Amino acid sequence: MNGFTRLLFLSIALAAVSCNDRFTSVTLADAPVVPGTGTWIPFVGDDFEDTSWGFTHNHPKSSRENDEQTRFPRGWSTNGRFFEGPERGQPDSMEVVPLHGQGLPGSEHGLLVRTLNSGIPGRHSYKVEQDDLIVDCVTRLGGPIPVSEVPNVVARIYLPPAEAWENRYGPHFGFRGTTTTTVTKTNPASGRGRFRSRSTTTTELEPYWPGMWVHFRPQATSDGGAAQTAFIKVRGNRLGHDFLVKEIPELGTWWTLGMSFTGDGMVHYYAKQGVEDLTEQDYLTSQYPYGFRAQKFETFFFNFCNKDDGKTWSTPIVIDDPQLFLVHANRVNSIVRNKEAAIERQAQMRAR
Repeated sequence: MNGFTRLLFLSIALAAVSCNDRFTSVTLADAPVVPGTGTWIPFVGDDFEDTSWGFTHNHPKSSRENDEQTRFPRGWSTNGRFFEGPERGQPDSMEVVPLHGQGLPGSEHGLLVRTLNSGIPGRHSYKVEQDDLIVDCVTRLGGPIPVSEVPNVVARIYLPPAEAWENRYGPHFGFRGTTTTTVTKTNPASGRGRFRSRSTTTTELEPYWPGMWVHFRPQATSDGGAAQTAFIKVRGNRLGHDFLVKEIPELGTWWTLGMSFTGDGMVHYYAKQGVEDLTEQDYLTSQYPYGFRAQKFETFFFNFCNKDDGKTWSTPIVIDDPQLFLVHANRVNSIVRNKEAAIERQAQMRAR
């Protein structure tokens, strides 16, 4: 970020007042943290260099978002690092593929992902639906991460040439996080007359899912968008609305996407073409999505969208090296050491 942008950010932060009733004072926001900062936690994420990588689907998928059905057992990757999303289910096709010298230096393989039946199992909505591939952070790290530890995530993404995209305007791929906060909700009074109860308030855990969406333009648009191009939208602003932050004029390219979560509850978004590490120059925006201030980070995940008609596959996307970093990593590193020691003991017992 240049000096003018940093000054502008701080000016906006000084004027920011949360929509949440819990935050009524004007506060100075934390400075954005470039994703990739701090200690890398290799106990989560993957480099996809194990060519025996597989996924146990355990069909039918979950579709809780559409019909309130979470179907167990959920699907898991064979290395235990990814799982099926309970809201929408997992993508139908996941395959480790060679990168042929593309991607990160030294990286020989990535994960090619597509989906077909993205809606309710056994039915087709003929609308755009999505499936989720979720990085297992909560189980492997023993619980969510306070944002005071400044979690930040990075992934490399290959966006194929325009002719390989599903021929549809709108979102095709998402890179997102799961965060939680607490909200105070008012329960209205009930009953009548002398039997009427007073309104009450409750404090509840509120999950939400900030992130970035890659949209495709098959045709030129009236706002000047060129045909056969893509763009990135951020989710979201204080009202929860997605908004455009960056054009992707050239497809058939690698991109590096990242998000960081700072102690003030703000989410910071970064993106650049190529596979090089993110820098301050790749800053896109900082937001309190939905007016919430994040308190804990649970995990990050990928969305794959298509028209749910039983015959149209989603755009083929390659993901590589999804990584979690922590600015303050002592607590999590201790958990990881204990878990790795337990895994080693179990392996020794099995070998006897």
